[in-house]
Amino acid sequence: MTVGIDAIQFDVPKIYLPIETLAIERNIEPAKLEKGLGLQQMSFLDVHQDVVTLAANAVYKLIKQENVDLATISRIYVGTESAIDNSKPIATYIMQLLEQEFGPRALKHCDALDMTFACIGGVDALQNCLDYVRLHPNKKAIVVTTDNAKYDLNSTGEYTQGAGAIAMLITSNPKIVAFNQTTGVATEGVFDFFKPKQTIAKETIVANNENNEWFGVLETEISITKEQPVFDGHYSNECYINRITEAYNHFKKESNTTEKVYKNWDLIVMHLPYCFQGRRTFIDIFAEENSELVHEQIGETQKDKIKMLSKSSEYVELVSKKIVPAEIASGKVGNIYTGSIFLAFLSALYYSATQNTTLLHNKVGFIAYGSGSKSKVFEGNLMPNWQNNILKTQLFEVLENRTPIRFETYEKLHKKELKTPVLEPKNEFVLDYIEKEKTVLKGARYYKRK
Repeated sequence: MTVGIDAIQFDVPKIYLPIETLAIERNIEPAKLEKGLGLQQMSFLDVHQDVVTLAANAVYKLIKQENVDLATISRIYVGTESAIDNSKPIATYIMQLLEQEFGPRALKHCDALDMTFACIGGVDALQNCLDYVRLHPNKKAIVVTTDNAKYDLNSTGEYTQGAGAIAMLITSNPKIVAFNQTTGVATEGVFDFFKPKQTIAKETIVANNENNEWFGVLETEISITKEQPVFDGHYSNECYINRITEAYNHFKKESNTTEKVYKNWDLIVMHLPYCFQGRRTFIDIFAEENSELVHEQIGETQKDKIKMLSKSSEYVELVSKKIVPAEIASGKVGNIYTGSIFLAFLSALYYSATQNTTLLHNKVGFIAYGSGSKSKVFEGNLMPNWQNNILKTQLFEVLENRTPIRFETYEKLHKKELKTPVLEPKNEFVLDYIEKEKTVLKGARYYKRK
């Protein structure tokens, strides 16, 4: 029996900011971002959207596409680092919206859960559901990744922003890809990127130290949470390289092999915080697996030799065949945190299907990463006729039909100054309102389909 992804769908905002526009406004040479990092467009949330609407839209499309009977779904597990509540999971919002469309209590026997570990939380949710279906072959699960990768204006992460959701139907005998049980893991507790709950003294806001009630807060401190992270780009990149290399070697150990396992992967799918991150970091694994090629390179130090190796015909060919297909959608969407590796997977398969690419082994290698930090390396076997279900997503066509926005509009959206949508919503879930008056419901978010 095999277990894996039976069907997949996605949702991204219908608007985007051209990277060239951002570069010009920030006095950055556009080629540095476009050719240096592979960035072209940055998807950005409209006024009526958030991570719940993205997730619900992706799942709704998946259910309609596959004509899924909700009574057959035993789990909806969400990977995210963009939680909208400290208690109520996004998964329950998805269930509420689906039941609005498909009938009250249609999912009453469905388990729901959010899983968080930075960008790798979606992989954790996937593997948890794979194990569940292995134990219960007649059950089905839906794994959702949904995130809004938002950074401070003028920060070094600003041009990597993006938003989107991926929904995957997990079953036995899947139509797209079946996963092997072997996983390489590497974890270390670090502060390369995180979203802390910070506090500010109440007296700095109310201008006195009497500690009077302020919007229901009796404590002397006010908690502050931001969508934007605290991060160290260079250190995070170092952690990324270290973890994926450790996880790759652990995968080899768990597989009881000394072979170059990447050679059996037709496609290499990695977490892409920006488009070219995969090709820039896999070189370290490639160098470790090909020490004889490193020795042949010109350079005084090992670092110099590896840099030269990254320009070698051997590595350029590997990138072209195995990594580039996964980059295409990333360059047009941006970072979507937990969904980035699955968008890369969808991109790689969609490109291969539209190009009628011959895959020798029908095998995909996955290299996941989440800050904080953890990496997982695993592989999947493509199923016969996988192309049919992948082409249903119309990935590239959807991305081509989005609307560019002006820089001024982007900044207003970023600061949440706009009150009306840039594009009028159509055939999608939207954020209707947030309760502000009723004491027992203050902060509750309500959605509807338009």
